[in-house]
Amino acid sequence: MKTVVVVPTYNEARNLPALLEAIFGLRIPGAELLVVDDDSPDGTGRLADEASARHPGRMDVLHRSGPRGLGRAYVDGFRRALARGGDVVVQMDADLSHSPEDVPRLIAGLSRCDVAVGSRYVTGGRVEEGWGLGRKTLSRSANALSRSLLGLETRDATAGFKAWRRQALEAVQLGRVRSNGYLFQVEMAYICERLGLRIWEMPIVFTDRRAGRSKMTLKVKLEAAAGLASVWRHHHGLHRPLPVSPESRVAARRGHT
Repeated sequence: MKTVVVVPTYNEARNLPALLEAIFGLRIPGAELLVVDDDSPDGTGRLADEASARHPGRMDVLHRSGPRGLGRAYVDGFRRALARGGDVVVQMDADLSHSPEDVPRLIAGLSRCDVAVGSRYVTGGRVEEGWGLGRKTLSRSANALSRSLLGLETRDATAGFKAWRRQALEAVQLGRVRSNGYLFQVEMAYICERLGLRIWEMPIVFTDRRAGRSKMTLKVKLEAAAGLASVWRHHHGLHRPLPVSPESRVAARRGHT
């Protein structure tokens, strides 16, 4: 089984070396790392190229110079991962807010589902104590709004730490994904639920980034909230394209085994 870990980057030169060391230290059989860099002015892309040369066959770098944004970076990264024969695709942030040590657990979770989600908002999941009340409130409010307006069952609809079966990404049909920012995660969750893919939420501890500044500003999140109606309009008519048993609907939402 081939696993491709997709990591989008923009100005993550201070975090990338530690992330690479941690990912390669996991020694996941058949795993490759794919860094998707949006022409970072701080040299992140160059560092990634140098690391790829040191790890031939274990790391690839996709340099993007066209339209930037998290959603487009992930879509391009997923396509490259599938083209390289990935059976499992993992997505995670480059800033170490997602613990590399949780990656094997996410992959193992695919034995019970189509999409495994590293979730802050199921029993056992949480954000680190360093988060202020305002930041916690904003995050929870964004999830509550998304779940309410779209009817989502996924507790952490804005989660960016996931493992996908190849067949799940193929069912999503990446060409139909329209969002290019914070809303991307919500749109992917909504498409998955409309298609009846099995989703399992694994509790994680979400930590603050090691270095640099977060790209998730209040303005970005408000713009995402405004786009929820568009997500509903484009995808509410989706249905399961293949025969699926009733028990294979969205399952184990709250981290139950």
